[in-house]
Amino acid sequence: MRFLTAVVAGAGVTLGVAVAPAAAAGTPHIRAGQTVPVYSYEKAVRESVWVQTTLDNDLDGAPDRVAVDIVRPREAADRRLKVPVVLEASPYYSCCGRGNEGELKEYDAGGTITKQPLFYDNYFVPRGYAFVSADLAGTGRSTGCMDVGGREEVLSAKAVVDWLNGRATATYADGTAAVATRWTNGRTGMIGKSWDGSVANGVAATGVEGLETIVPISAISSWYDYQRYNGVLRAEDYPEFLHQAVSGRPAEACAATLKELDEGSDDATGDYNAYWAERDYRPDARRVKASVLIAHGLNDTNVTTTQFAQWWSRLDGPKRLWLAQQGHVDPFDIRRAEWVELLHRWFDRWLHGLRNGVDREPPVTIETAPGVWADERTWPAAAARPAKVALGNGDGTTGTLGGRPGAGSRTWTDAPDLAEATAVASPNTAVPGRVAFLSAPLTRGVRISGTPSVSLRVQVDKPTTELTARLVDYGTATRVNYLGPGEGIRTLTTESCWGASTAADDACYFDTAEDVVTSDHAILTRGWKDAAHRVSLRFTTPLQPGRWYSVTVPLQATDQRVAAGHVLGLILQASDNEYSTPQSTGATIRLDLRGSSLTLPLAGTLPVPGATAPTVPTAPPAPARLAPQRFRPLLP
Repeated sequence: MRFLTAVVAGAGVTLGVAVAPAAAAGTPHIRAGQTVPVYSYEKAVRESVWVQTTLDNDLDGAPDRVAVDIVRPREAADRRLKVPVVLEASPYYSCCGRGNEGELKEYDAGGTITKQPLFYDNYFVPRGYAFVSADLAGTGRSTGCMDVGGREEVLSAKAVVDWLNGRATATYADGTAAVATRWTNGRTGMIGKSWDGSVANGVAATGVEGLETIVPISAISSWYDYQRYNGVLRAEDYPEFLHQAVSGRPAEACAATLKELDEGSDDATGDYNAYWAERDYRPDARRVKASVLIAHGLNDTNVTTTQFAQWWSRLDGPKRLWLAQQGHVDPFDIRRAEWVELLHRWFDRWLHGLRNGVDREPPVTIETAPGVWADERTWPAAAARPAKVALGNGDGTTGTLGGRPGAGSRTWTDAPDLAEATAVASPNTAVPGRVAFLSAPLTRGVRISGTPSVSLRVQVDKPTTELTARLVDYGTATRVNYLGPGEGIRTLTTESCWGASTAADDACYFDTAEDVVTSDHAILTRGWKDAAHRVSLRFTTPLQPGRWYSVTVPLQATDQRVAAGHVLGLILQASDNEYSTPQSTGATIRLDLRGSSLTLPLAGTLPVPGATAPTVPTAPPAPARLAPQRFRPLLP
């Protein structure tokens, strides 16, 4: 990492290797009810071990082994003080990097870890924690084969928790036994963004003893919902792409796993099957014994918001939620000082057992507008109630939202090349491939908090079609630019430092700022559904041309305020080339207005519309691309 203008940020943060004086009595790193930085980061024990798992999915006749790199306070070990563990299990340590600056693990000539990505070791090791990073099976220096959210991946990380609690074996590089219980009390907290946080969810769902808390950031709770949208294919060969992107093994070693990914994921149907059930952690939420601190971007179009909402709603134990207006961004790069303080107090509470009151604070923190945050007692909002909103005929081109349902219909034909920007712009004009419905201008602001859905009564001239719905806020406002290159943040040239540093591993990171833009409209949430999966995601039920069917399209969970004077819009189209890889049928869809409706989790009320929709001016969309831009696979 480059050093530019370094700024000390956050109370209790240390630069270099300076340490605070030891406590007069008791545990040196606990003072006044919190952990404090008393141990030398420079002198910390740095070591690598290989934890043995119970699996052999690379079929080499030997149990797969997980490479684990450890940084822990030497002075605590010298005093025989056992410390808890912050664990991040990741497939990204060798291939892709972690954090806004893409940090990788680094080793000296003898193979000893010299640099861990991110600030967790710099910050927490001086405060009496060990930091442990594990290369998931089949990645980095581990053996086995990456099975993308499956049994091998989850159990390889669980094996590390078991080893930390004396239930699994590990060795050093020379083959001698490595015993974790000599230096740790086994109390483990898992943390990580995106794929790393998804692993934490999966391990917690096993109910493993010793995992006291998890901090999943922008994390997956169902891999089906990550790679499928209710039967709609997000990208072809997605599991194979993810496997190959992170694999650290020779191709021939994992050929069998790659074949299983291809056949099990079943691109041909989009069905939810046994393969996807293995990668769905939600049904086992009842087994989670750990406390859970979730952070997610409300405008995350990579790991979409259903992932946190479905997980959050099923958790019964202690839990806390941070929701920001960014996309796929770590809260460390949104609200840095506040996030580090919360993380510190959270780990102190659940790993050191310090009664600091963090578990009695309001459990929900939401960014309601750029830089404006609110604490609440529940999510979705307690005031939000399901509101059924009718679709009206309007002027025959633009329909209305609210009031009495229309008696007419709308007809459109699948237009796979219709860009999102074009689909939502100029809602008062006819655009081939989409239909639009608008509310009356809001007399008072409303809040949409939860998971909207749209129920469509349709007649289709093909055995199936994909259906796409977008909820749009039409009205000028300053908003987080989540569709920008930084997904809502800008990286600055100054730095701030969050922990102690060595010559090989500094704790300083480029500062960031919110990227905001003034716009005349914004998409609040999106949803997709394959009509042939209307009965069940486990199988297809083809439509018969000429018959009417009801298809419910769930939208992504959201929490947004729509200001007075703004207009709420619903935009419907068929396939969507930008967020999925549509299997377009060229279907023509006829929509029965009387049998269709939008359901909003609404705090407030929508005004009764007039006979026709209001006129909503919008800036023209960017010029159309010369060729359709299909969705490209993303790394979670």
